[in-house]
Amino acid sequence: MFKHVFLTGPPGVGKTTLVRKACEALTGAGESLDGFYTEEVRNGERRVGFDVVTLSGKRGHLSRVGDTSGHSGGRREPRVGQYVVDLPSFENLALPLFRNVGLGAGGGKRAVFVIDEIGKMELFSQAFVRAVRQALDSSACSILGTIPIPKGKPLGLVEEVRNRSDVKVFNVTKDNRDTILQDIMAALQECIKQAS
Repeated sequence: MFKHVFLTGPPGVGKTTLVRKACEALTGAGESLDGFYTEEVRNGERRVGFDVVTLSGKRGHLSRVGDTSGHSGGRREPRVGQYVVDLPSFENLALPLFRNVGLGAGGGKRAVFVIDEIGKMELFSQAFVRAVRQALDSSACSILGTIPIPKGKPLGLVEEVRNRSDVKVFNVTKDNRDTILQDIMAALQECIKQAS
């Protein structure tokens, strides 16, 4: 049986929107949630980067277009296309959340931990990679997450997630994104029920 639910699909198809809707529904049902999602940052019509936003509302930079904000101390900052990844900001916000995995208010009930997303930018952090692996192996939480569709060189951790026997992967498309939420919710409820 699976204990984690991941969404995959092309960029901009609506994975994060579905994650946020699932979080609202789970919170409304009294489930314990923690984690983060990524959000586009726009300047008018132009996308200028991405932020990490925790479920409790804290926000920090993940990346910016050509940003050289001086954190690097002389070393080369990781880049994905036109975006410079702000690893210190990402790690300072995301990594502490993993320490709380499974410590939900449910008193022994498995919490749902949100990881949106496990992608190229996030994978520059080896500490994040280790934390995700530990969370996947933990019996304390079910993960609701997103991974990119395979494109170009395979991303190690993404392929690990995709091929795990305890992960149910939903492929989000423009055709199904408005109707797939109930299937995602049913799978999450099944994960939660198994844990209790």
